[in-house]
Amino acid sequence: MGRIKVDTLYDAGAIFFDSLLNKSANTVLAYRRDIKKFTIYLREQKTTSLQQIDVTCIQRYVAFCHRDHASARSIMRSLSALRAWFDFLVHRGEMLHNPALRINVPKTSRRLPRTLDVDQAISLLEQKSVTLLDIRDLAMWELLYSSGLRVSELTSLTLGRVDLRSREVRVLGKGNKERVLPVGVCAQRALEKWLNVRSQFLRREVVEAFFLTRNGCKMSNRSVQLRLRLWARKYGFDESLHPHMLRHSFASHMLESSGDLRAVQELLGHVNISTTQIYTHLDFQHLAKVYDQAHPRARRDNK
Repeated sequence: MGRIKVDTLYDAGAIFFDSLLNKSANTVLAYRRDIKKFTIYLREQKTTSLQQIDVTCIQRYVAFCHRDHASARSIMRSLSALRAWFDFLVHRGEMLHNPALRINVPKTSRRLPRTLDVDQAISLLEQKSVTLLDIRDLAMWELLYSSGLRVSELTSLTLGRVDLRSREVRVLGKGNKERVLPVGVCAQRALEKWLNVRSQFLRREVVEAFFLTRNGCKMSNRSVQLRLRLWARKYGFDESLHPHMLRHSFASHMLESSGDLRAVQELLGHVNISTTQIYTHLDFQHLAKVYDQAHPRARRDNK
């Protein structure tokens, strides 16, 4: 037990790296980098024996990484590498147990999705449709914002899944799970206008896809992204505008108005409500901004 000395620990890791056949080349490189950093830390701490590497040692290393301004994601990756490495050493009889298993992984800060405010969304959707492509594009933007669709749900729509009389659309979400979504009046009008000109996009073969390219083919996710970018540039919006921002805006505005998290979860097709809860942070940001602007004891100029 413990035949490997700490000062030769990284070199002895070659056997471990060779065992990572099921890992990608990038993962192996990351493991090498993380384990090398850890062994350098051990030498600086005068740790000479594997038996000295315990839970406290790992906790101190995590604290060291924090002080070194490592991100939470980077620390999570390092701990993952150390866990795999220690498992390997336990299996070879070099260690009695894995000291990294009991370490709490620091939570990564969730990036809040970018959204349009209500005025920006209305401005985007109230541009005039001049060309046939404009009519199609506006119908797509209206539906994305009206019903909170993912871009893949938009491009996979077929004629039979859109019922404008009842103002409903049936979409296939992740895991091929179907959900029925309401369509707003403005989106209904835009979709009707598109259906009136859709035949002009057809070529020889009949295509069931609801939205078509100018060549009569099914729209791809990428083509929708590019069209929205062109629309944004044409009408003076941020060129980084992308389809998912319309879905995020739909969710944020719905939650802001209704406060019904469960309903928004159902509309978005989220399996876990924790995924939907990120929009409560967006809503709070809005409320906090209103508070700061309105409350007489919150303004900075208050003395």
